[in-house]
Order: sequence, then structure tokens, then C-alpha cells
Amino acid sequence: MEVLFSDEFAKKLENLAKEKAEEYKNAKPFPHIYFDNFLPEEAAEAALKDFPEPKQLTWTEFDRPTERKLAFDVVEKLPPSVRTVLYFLNSRPMLNFLEILTGIKGVIPDPYYVGGGLHQIKPGGNLEVHADFNHHTKLKLDRRINVLVYMNKDWHESYGGHFELWNKEMTAAEQKILPLFNRCAIFSTTSTSYHGHPTPLSCPPDRTRKSMATYYYSNGRPEEEVGDAHSTLFQARPGVVLEKPRTSFKDVVVAVTPPILLSAAKKLRN
Repeated sequence: MEVLFSDEFAKKLENLAKEKAEEYKNAKPFPHIYFDNFLPEEAAEAALKDFPEPKQLTWTEFDRPTERKLAFDVVEKLPPSVRTVLYFLNSRPMLNFLEILTGIKGVIPDPYYVGGGLHQIKPGGNLEVHADFNHHTKLKLDRRINVLVYMNKDWHESYGGHFELWNKEMTAAEQKILPLFNRCAIFSTTSTSYHGHPTPLSCPPDRTRKSMATYYYSNGRPEEEVGDAHSTLFQARPGVVLEKPRTSFKDVVVAVTPPILLSAAKKLRN
């Protein structure tokens, strides 16, 4: 599988970044871009074939008004084809590509894939518009870039699941991206880079919205972006009142348990 991510592919990414850097920087409502047929075809096909179904793993399940989704970040437990893609997304060629494309220097990958890895949304699921957590508590680094690779073949517009990018005034989604197979969305993360897929998924009952996610960091960020560390900041869309999530016993346990113990427990389960 590794041969698919060849020197030739790395050079192709570098040239693509140079070609699209200006477009990325000037995109509205905040710097972003998406590419179709991003991964080598064989790598994308193999990862889709082996992408775990909801019952095949002990997924972390979010079931609250603001987010209904499945997530799995213990990458070493994933099938080799999926693992290889995620490892590549944290590799030197990918970091070089991101630095050229975004203009952000000193990009650092997350070996723990915190909040990333695999995501899967069942019919009726959603993710309200939000700004992501901005600080990696373990690595003490600032979150700067998100990369999302979608794994949905024959995905119809009517299924929904569009990735929406909202302006900072939260008056409109200025961009909507359909999560098509091997489409890669990239954007710069700040405390006002509001995004999500808030409309409940309407795909057939035997389908899910599948994606792979990797996040990138730097040691510090531009002065105009500096702020207090925060977790996910959900935002209300016009005419929508966000319900306050209920605090479950599980939420309390997660809140008071050191991350290293949570990680160890998750690995034992899987």
C-alpha cells in the first residue's frame, strides 16, 4: 500500500499546493478549499472497502442535540488500508503540502489523532455549526488546520450531509460542500471558523456518512488569533435555538478522568 504514496504523488501534492495557495488564502468565509480525487485511487478504494461499519468497532458515540455521530481515534486498531491513509495524512509530504497551501509554517501533526481518525454519521445524525477546540492539551499546541477526506460513493444531493462553512456573524452558510467519495476539504481553524453539517442526514437506512479526519497544530499562532483555550463552541443558526445538552454519568466520568487513563481504557475495549 505504501507504494501508492510515492515520490511522484508527493511532488503532485506540492505542485497542487503552489497552484492553489492564493485561492485558499482568499476563500470566503475563511481560508478553505476542497479537492476531488485527492488520494491515489487504489488507496481510497481500499480504505472504503475496509471502512468499519457501526457495529464492527466500539465507536465513541455522541448523542446530543448538537451532535449525533460516531468517532474512533485509536488508529492502530484500524484495518491496514485505513491506517495507511491516516498515517500518510500525518507524514512529511502531507505537512509540506499543507504548509505551502495554507502559508502556515511549522505545521505539526497529531500522533494521537485527538478528535480525529474516523467519523461516521447514521441517518438522522447531525453536527451543529461550531468552532473547534483550539488547543491540544497534551501537546500544548495551537490548532491551525483541519483535513477531512470523505468516503461516500454514489452520494446523492438529496442525502444531505453537506459540509457547511458559515460567516462569523452566523447569518449564512457561504459554502456548502457535498461529502463525495475521495473529496478532501481543508480549512484553517480559528475561534470563528464556524462549520458543521447541521441538517439531519436523510440518506437511506443502510447508508452512513463516512469520513477520515486529521488535525494540525503549530507552536503559537498569529497575534490576531490568540485567545483563551476553549472546547468546541457551538453556534445557533438563524431561527434555531440550541438545546442545552444533558449531562450524563458518562460525561461526568470523562470530565474527571485523566486523558491517559481514558486512552488506556479505550485501547483495552478494542
